[in-house]
Amino acid sequence: MSIPNVRGDAPYTHIRDVVDTYLRRQGRLLELQTNETYAAIALVLATITALIWANTGNSYHHFWQTTASIDVGPFGVGLTLHEWVDEGLMAVFFFMVGLDVRRELTLGELRLPGRALLPTAAAVGGLVVPALIYLAVMGGSEGAHAWGSVISTDTAFALGMLALIGPRRAPRLRLFLLAFAVIDDIGALAVIAIFYSESLNYVALAAAVAGLLGVWLMARRGVWHVPPYLALAVVIWYAVYCSGVHATLAGVLIGLLMPVYNVRSEDVDAAGEFAALYRQAPAPGSARMLREALNYSMPLNQRVAFVLPPYVNYLVVPLFALANAGVELSAGTIGAAVSSRILWAVVGGLVVGKLLGVVIGAGLVAWLVPASRMPGLDLPRITGLGALSGMGFTISLLVANIALEDEVPRDQARLGVLLASLLALVLATLVFQVTSRIAPLPEPAGLNLCRPPEPEHELTFGSLDAPHVLINYADMDDADRWRLTEALYGLKPLIDSGNVLLILRHKLSGSGSLLAALALEAASANDEPSLWDFHDALAGLRGGITSRSITRAARQVGVDAHAMWERIDSGVDEAKVLADASDVEGLTDDAGPVVYIDGRRFERLLNRWTFSEEINRLQQAAAGGTEAARD
Repeated sequence: MSIPNVRGDAPYTHIRDVVDTYLRRQGRLLELQTNETYAAIALVLATITALIWANTGNSYHHFWQTTASIDVGPFGVGLTLHEWVDEGLMAVFFFMVGLDVRRELTLGELRLPGRALLPTAAAVGGLVVPALIYLAVMGGSEGAHAWGSVISTDTAFALGMLALIGPRRAPRLRLFLLAFAVIDDIGALAVIAIFYSESLNYVALAAAVAGLLGVWLMARRGVWHVPPYLALAVVIWYAVYCSGVHATLAGVLIGLLMPVYNVRSEDVDAAGEFAALYRQAPAPGSARMLREALNYSMPLNQRVAFVLPPYVNYLVVPLFALANAGVELSAGTIGAAVSSRILWAVVGGLVVGKLLGVVIGAGLVAWLVPASRMPGLDLPRITGLGALSGMGFTISLLVANIALEDEVPRDQARLGVLLASLLALVLATLVFQVTSRIAPLPEPAGLNLCRPPEPEHELTFGSLDAPHVLINYADMDDADRWRLTEALYGLKPLIDSGNVLLILRHKLSGSGSLLAALALEAASANDEPSLWDFHDALAGLRGGITSRSITRAARQVGVDAHAMWERIDSGVDEAKVLADASDVEGLTDDAGPVVYIDGRRFERLLNRWTFSEEINRLQQAAAGGTEAARD
């Protein structure tokens, strides 16, 4: 395995060190910006600030009732600061929800009917049962109309708290919660649109529909720049606001229409070509084209969804909490709230209703449709998620504001939402701790290497005595195999220095990948000096593996094709290839690679930098252990 370094080793090493330092710094910043636990903490701090502010003088309500207007000719919007947050900023939050929904429906768990059934049933149960409990407690009294305040889970809060209190060996829990929250949000938004909209202005509604049609047409025509969508989004928001429907609905509808698809290899290749042209002749024009090619290569949904979370997590949602969680906590107010039906209806709906609804919905489907069960996800853990889903903060407060006009019942409902969120967190913590002791989770399949390396009998590159071993289970018929091959080239300095041993094992998806695997084993058994050049030539076929293309690739790099086919026909290597494939069977849904580093599955992005960082981390850990042993 070799690649020419036309730039010279020393300068290239220096540049790579500079890039690694930058990426390390940016990685820490990104972790801070997107960490779900930090986002939940920001929400808690904003809530506490709102409570303290609301109970210190009268400035809280005066400030949020301040009117702010925007007028452009005959068009204008005049809202209080509180309404700007609820209907303006929260539209950005729901836009991000719409992006997540569209991505899950197109690329994620929800695209598979079997995988979607369990979280769908849990979400439907979590929508229906809380509303029934709320209505049963209210008994037709004033405030019963606010039943929508107990049907939704606050995704940001729930994900952040799951990271703190959830079991450590249950990666499926987070995926289940995300899928559950997507369907939960769809239901909650439908309820807001249907049951909590004012009298409709059909002209404005028609204008909003026309704007959404424009977004759909732009997406269909492949428009990928952000400004046209942003301009149309403002028009759509204003039309929805004027129509009588809650303006946040505009955000989710626009998000649902954003283009989303798997990244296309040809777009990435084009960006690489522009990068080569820029490197050959740096100029402002080529820099601009490179930037546009990079943006074009990433679908708009994924591109925007990557940018938004820091602003939503640390600005939009905390501002919403600051504007809505300010409840006066005087003795009289608390006494009246505790004795009110609406507070206990909210608490009962969120804490009891969510738990029962999620468990009943998921339990029935898991029992009736065994194929719907997800590996690593059982009923005890779903019970914990059901308890955690009672944290209904964001949409619960939003619906309470819309449904209740009088300040007293509105404050009682708000207090109920805050109390329910706290009780749900405590209950979920207890459920997770008890279930972990009574029915501990087994280690997820494939987390640890099931078969230790045997370098003498493997396809290896590097020193057999290297302290770190990277094992790659590869499907050579995967059209994207060349990507990982390029990433592994980046480890060449670590391989050449004797720090890393690379082992190639086989992953099969069909006859093409089996033929390629047998060809590599035959070349290795025949002691072909150009084994890794042959591997690179097969990866360069980008999924075009046939008997003829394998033969051409062998001849291209000087492998004896006749001897290779004689060994393939003998079948002596089939058992080894099939044993490799059985190691990782079922670990991925596609032909994508599986990588282990020092016996532990590596599940981050597969590129040179992430590999190098993991090796450096392991080296530092080993050095630390050595120092500790000396001390």
